[in-house]
Amino acid sequence: MKLLKRAEGKLQSLQTERDVRSTVREMLDCIRNDGEKAIRQYALDFDGWDKDFILTESKKNKLIASVSRTTRNDLDFAYRQVRRFAEAQRDSLKAFEVTTEPGVRLGQIILPVQGAGCYVPGGRYAHAASALMSVATAKAAGVPYVVACSPPRGESIDPAVAYAMHIAGADTILELGGVQAIAAMAFGHFTERPLNIIVGPGNALVTEAKRVLFGEVGIDAIAGPTESAIIADASADPMTIAVDLVSQAEHGTNSPVWLFTDDRAIGEAVLKIMPSVISDMPNSDVCEVSWRDFGEIVLCEDREEVVAVSDSYACEHLQVMAADLEWWKSKLRNYGSLFLGEGSTVTHGDKCSGTNHILPTNGTAKFTGGLNAQKFLKVLTYQELDEAANLKFSAAARPLSCTTK
Repeated sequence: MKLLKRAEGKLQSLQTERDVRSTVREMLDCIRNDGEKAIRQYALDFDGWDKDFILTESKKNKLIASVSRTTRNDLDFAYRQVRRFAEAQRDSLKAFEVTTEPGVRLGQIILPVQGAGCYVPGGRYAHAASALMSVATAKAAGVPYVVACSPPRGESIDPAVAYAMHIAGADTILELGGVQAIAAMAFGHFTERPLNIIVGPGNALVTEAKRVLFGEVGIDAIAGPTESAIIADASADPMTIAVDLVSQAEHGTNSPVWLFTDDRAIGEAVLKIMPSVISDMPNSDVCEVSWRDFGEIVLCEDREEVVAVSDSYACEHLQVMAADLEWWKSKLRNYGSLFLGEGSTVTHGDKCSGTNHILPTNGTAKFTGGLNAQKFLKVLTYQELDEAANLKFSAAARPLSCTTK
């Protein structure tokens, strides 16, 4: 492999990571000690928020009324796709019972957790689709009580986010963000119901709060900046590649975008046109920094090496613009979500195709997948032995117990 374009930036410094961890632990300790009083103070300090946190039915209705019909129709469409796919995921995990020996019944029962918290970011952009990805998936899994949190923007959370949470089935909506929101959901503040799992993307502080609280509650993943990669061969269109890369680079100045190809002409063509594509973006300054600091073009010897390189990066979003899509699908192993063909863009998956957009980053796709209905389910096992089987298995268990002490 050869780098036609090398990333010039550096990942978050160790000192920055230490500062984040110190800040989050201090905040969580304060909330453990002072409870809701501390949460109210943090909400005031970070968001200027001194109002109630639980979104009332009347305020929610007013927010929903302010959402345009077009936006509501689009969110309704996206919700149906996300819900259908999550239900199919739920149904793919089955309860069963098997007789392994005469008189021995073993089985598994599938049960949802009793409470889930869904964090919906609200920083530079409102993330209405993220509310669907988390809340609708939890509800499709059968979770009876779901709390959705998002930071307020001015006098309320974003109206479109409120509508998405509503149609997805959130039982309680909190106008609350940051570390204080994660703590509130974990400890049951304002709802009196501590939750079993907390999911959803967020900034570095939110991510660290989930990391620290893991064990007290379940979490979906430790997420970093969004990542996107494209695999392309000689049949791909350089302009389409460049546009798709730039559309993902706009997520943030630290969002990596990568091109893996076995065709030098494709790699060099994309490298040449990227500056002009970036300049056409409304937030070209963000895209320019992201591409300069974290963008890469990797030239490989053949498609087998492309697969090896791609699997080593284990990208969050992986799009394939190449011939023989079935071959690529059968060979690739490490990615958060796969987009096959030019018509399957990351935007579709992020917003409305139905697969989840809360996905593994930082190489964690090597050992885990993205958020799915099964994250909210527990696989419980049971056994029943009749008298004859009890005698037979006790005869084996007795010496095994002695040898393993």
